[in-house]
Amino acid sequence: MSIAYTMAPGRGDIDQLLFGVAQSLIRDGFRPAGIVQINTECADAGPCDMDVKVLPDGPVIRISQTLGRGARGCRLDPDALETAVAMVEAELARDADCLIVNKFGKHEAEGRGLRPTIAEAVAREIPVLAGLNALNRDAFMEFSGGMAIEARPLAADLGAWLRARISERRSAA
Repeated sequence: MSIAYTMAPGRGDIDQLLFGVAQSLIRDGFRPAGIVQINTECADAGPCDMDVKVLPDGPVIRISQTLGRGARGCRLDPDALETAVAMVEAELARDADCLIVNKFGKHEAEGRGLRPTIAEAVAREIPVLAGLNALNRDAFMEFSGGMAIEARPLAADLGAWLRARISERRSAA
């Protein structure tokens, strides 16, 4: 099983890190599937808007809802997320080299979101790299059967891990 996760301490750090890794792979001629998150700070100092870019060259989709200043609930737009998931599944079916998931979050922990897509990639021996936060670590470890490895949150390390797994997969084919 080729599945790794990485965690970064700062708000938005994992998003920037995985975006950079994905862009590096694309520049080098690889075809990653997945999504990377792009946060846009709001002018009114409210929470940032959450957008995801569908890899490798898909659209940017807003996955956050504007709930108003006093709102305290989850801002994730589940319909927008499912739209992105469907696009990722289509890209994965087009012979993707790897799967990059911006975050194994609450939806994935509950069996929704990109969880089935991650399982499909693992079943097809496509390397998977997921961003993770401490809140969902236990659910991710249970999902991966404890087989996932933790990778340091360094672009060079993550890129090297993916390139090595892609190369192994191509050699085995």
